[in-house]
Amino acid sequence: QVQLVESGGGSVQAGGSLRLSCVASGYAFSVGWFRQAPGKAREGVAVVYSVDGGTNVADSVKGRFTISRDNAKNTVYLQMDSLKTDDTGTYYCAADPKIRGIFDDFRYWGQGTQVTVSS
Repeated sequence: QVQLVESGGGSVQAGGSLRLSCVASGYAFSVGWFRQAPGKAREGVAVVYSVDGGTNVADSVKGRFTISRDNAKNTVYLQMDSLKTDDTGTYYCAADPKIRGIFDDFRYWGQGTQVTVSS
């Protein structure tokens, strides 16, 4: 069982930055960030792996978002720069004991944190 707690969401103007944090209570090989805008399907944003710190980032956020992991703190971060209004949504942290990609389903999910980007 892995419990996940997200933080760091908020409101920001387009072009601004936010950093999301996800604290995990247990071990997970894969930790990812997903988002869902109202009326839209959930979208995988980024994933990081515990073994080598390898990452995978969705094309829609590549070059603007960075995922990182601090194993000592059991925390995964999503640094979001150059935010756009299209980035608005609820962001969820997810974890899985196996290898999972941004298009896969994860076993454990957090409650989500709201990100609102205004023009």
